Amino acid sequence: MKITKLETFHNEFVGFVRATAEGGAQGWGQVSTYNADITCEVFHRQVARHALGTNALDFADTLNLISEREHKFPGSYLRRAMTGLDTALLDLRGKLEGKPVVELLGGKPGKLRAYASSMKRDITPEDEAKRFLALRDKFGFTAFKWRVGAECGRDRDEWPERTEAVIPTVSKALGDGIDKLVDGNSCYSPKRAIEVGRMLEQNGIGHFEEPCPYWELEQTKEVTDTLSIDVTGGEQDCEFPVWKAMIGMRAVDIIQPDVMYMGGMLRTMEVARMGEKAGLPCTPHAANRSLVTLCTMHLLKAIPNPGKYLELSIEGTDYYPWEPGLFTSDPYQVVDGDVTVSSEPGWGVAVSPQWLEKSHYKVSELS
Repeated sequence: MKITKLETFHNEFVGFVRATAEGGAQGWGQVSTYNADITCEVFHRQVARHALGTNALDFADTLNLISEREHKFPGSYLRRAMTGLDTALLDLRGKLEGKPVVELLGGKPGKLRAYASSMKRDITPEDEAKRFLALRDKFGFTAFKWRVGAECGRDRDEWPERTEAVIPTVSKALGDGIDKLVDGNSCYSPKRAIEVGRMLEQNGIGHFEEPCPYWELEQTKEVTDTLSIDVTGGEQDCEFPVWKAMIGMRAVDIIQPDVMYMGGMLRTMEVARMGEKAGLPCTPHAANRSLVTLCTMHLLKAIPNPGKYLELSIEGTDYYPWEPGLFTSDPYQVVDGDVTVSSEPGWGVAVSPQWLEKSHYKVSELS
């Protein structure tokens, strides 16, 4: 069954892909968020033209073919665009077979523990603690992640001494019996990261994400080798040689690929397998409530080395003004701290017709 048409619907932030195969079968996927308008252009120029006419159901080699044909352009935009193809074709196959994507990948639907993930740094420690407690009481979350330092901050804080305040304030407010995680977003030198890591150890926080510039694997490894808590990373990395180096040198304790940045589910599962062989769990990055978190839910129920939880953003329209109205139903309902991977075919969601009507459209098809 050949791919006959590939369409994109996008605004600046989100881009959906609709794949059509012979006989009219269709599936929906998504390119990565942020600069989705650019990514959709890359999709039509550097992905669709190689994919049209290829097998819609068995497409692993097509992904390799795209990488080979576009070998002069490795990296972020190509992988973000390839994700649209991968996720749309999995949805298409799932609908044809009447199975959720997780079953196509060898897993089963069901519940997943989620951690409430804060993206904010422009929030006081007291207000962060307050909103975490409200979410705990309302939705039953048993794990939370908050931000320290400044993004790519060169050892600077978001404001002076915020890190020293937010670590104990939030940790103490949450109390015992809660998993506590923080994210440095490439802020620190190894020396400062270790200082912050000691504070985390003293305050019962067990997960220190991306402490050093993510591209400096040796710096991250120094922190990992020094601290007793888990040091994690990998969300930005999209090429296999980097993953092989990171895992081979054990630069991190937990790997965190992002499905949308990696180039889709099949490539992300390959990274998960690398981690499994090295004895490392996989807790993917999933920073918003577009399709990325739903894809990650299916992934975690299919891989043999899932981490303890799913990242679930708690931000609303003030942080992600483009999120509302993407889907006709909400796949991210939280009950007692868990979300559920449904047994509906494909991804189990539909893109909102109202959203599509307002989007920019482009099509590539067989002539």
